[in-house]
Amino acid sequence: MIKIDEEKCMRCLACVSVCPTGALEEKDGVPVVNDKCTDCGKCIEACPADAISK
Repeated sequence: MIKIDEEKCMRCLACVSVCPTGALEEKDGVPVVNDKCTDCGKCIEACPADAISK
């Protein structure tokens, strides 16, 4: 499952918009991963802050 570094995260939510399974949701302005994550990595590629890792 992916991990989001909240200190690096710019809250741009680019990851939420590219997630094909809807596994990333916005909660209080921060992306949160749910159990639909398939580890496809599209969110990692989309993150301009390099805040997402596996």
